[in-house]
Amino acid sequence: MTTNQDTHTDTVQAKPSVTILTNAAKFKLGQCVATPGALALLEKTGFSAAFLINRHLHGDWGDVCKGDAEMNEIALKDGSRIMSVYRLVTPEKLKTTPRSKRSELPTVWAITDAADEHGVRHVTTVLRQEDY
Repeated sequence: MTTNQDTHTDTVQAKPSVTILTNAAKFKLGQCVATPGALALLEKTGFSAAFLINRHLHGDWGDVCKGDAEMNEIALKDGSRIMSVYRLVTPEKLKTTPRSKRSELPTVWAITDAADEHGVRHVTTVLRQEDY
């Protein structure tokens, strides 16, 4: 005799899919993916991948240097890759951390690949630096 057992337990919870609706997107994300390490860090720090991807999509590049921010703005026009850096700490903690020490903070990157020959960006990846 076989029975249908529910394999869903209290420790495993299904996460709902997220849809971001906007009329102010700066570019198309393509498929959104994340590395296991980035997902674990997001869960540990309580940050939402959807929230960070939404910032990325709207041109809030996070904690990138001025040169990288300028490169992202150029990438919006020429189709090259776009990269954001998000420190997974409170705004107050980020503000009080010297730029030279910020790489020590829990961090994820959001990288949208360069457009192909048809102008299509296929993938946006959320990852940790060590996953690159």
